[in-house]
Amino acid sequence: MIPTMQNVTKIDDHAIARAFLARASEYMLGDYLPKIERCLEKLSDEQIWWRANDESNSIGNLILHLCGNARQWIVCGVGLAPDSRNRDSEFEQRDVIPRAELVALLRSTLSDVQTTLQSVDPSTLLEYRKIQCNDVGILEAVFHVTEHFSMHTGQIIMLTKMMTSDDLRFYEFDAGTPVQRWRSDSSGSS
Repeated sequence: MIPTMQNVTKIDDHAIARAFLARASEYMLGDYLPKIERCLEKLSDEQIWWRANDESNSIGNLILHLCGNARQWIVCGVGLAPDSRNRDSEFEQRDVIPRAELVALLRSTLSDVQTTLQSVDPSTLLEYRKIQCNDVGILEAVFHVTEHFSMHTGQIIMLTKMMTSDDLRFYEFDAGTPVQRWRSDSSGSS
């Protein structure tokens, strides 16, 4: 359960830290992941790897990059796991990796991110870790990955809409009230 004003009787730094970590995890797994999955369901493998030009990234490259970034910053940086990221390879990839493999990689990465965030001691949120050879605060690292995921999710959505000319139906407006559809069904059947 994400701590809220309603279920926390005394607000303390630890409650705020726990709420921040839980919310970051919820954004990545409950918001961005289902939206990316909905996009991938609409595209062929060739569309997933299409590039507008040599300087642009495909959706496949963006997914590899999101996995590399989240793993390096959260799992390895915050969680202190060994880091073997090769960032350049995320963008150099040109061979088609099938959609199912990309989805499995993304889910596995975000599962590891969630496990790492759940294990963070709230009292350490202001401690520093070495990430990409820089001293980075744990709070900053989590905020960075959440923002970074949001930005590239938006790019994936835009590219999907460009290629499909399709409404991705993230929201329905039943009785004038927006209802989120990506959380309840990421199978694409809505």
